[in-house]
Amino acid sequence: MTEARPPFPPFDLDSALTKVQAAEDAWNTRDPHQVALAYTEDSAWRNRDTVLTGREKIVEFLTAKWERELDYVLRKSLWGFRGDRMAVRFQYEWHNTEGQWFRSYGNELWEFADNGLMRRREASINDLAIDAADRRYFGPRPDAERGPGHDIPLD
Repeated sequence: MTEARPPFPPFDLDSALTKVQAAEDAWNTRDPHQVALAYTEDSAWRNRDTVLTGREKIVEFLTAKWERELDYVLRKSLWGFRGDRMAVRFQYEWHNTEGQWFRSYGNELWEFADNGLMRRREASINDLAIDAADRRYFGPRPDAERGPGHDIPLD
């Protein structure tokens, strides 16, 4: 493996938190090519009802996602970790072409290769229509909201 994406498994609390924040930051760029570089060439995904394998399919999936989920902004939170695996909770907000805002709630299971790239991702996600006035995320997480103690709310 010539690619590497530290931190590497096995994870401790600091490296797990670093990995989750890096994922949040990458997804908030809404750049499918940049995001896909965090995954192995043969990474296996399940996202809602979609199952796919490989970076090329990840780029296609994310391109289509961000064409319909406009002004997407994400927050991730570490739920737990062990060895080369993590459980992550997340919320993101977006609107459709008609202007309806949504907050999407989800959980992910991650498995990493020794080089720090994610080789498996399983995501379960539910969408809730919200009023624009109920939005809570307006861009990438500011520095003051990074690190321990800045979890995402349940509701």
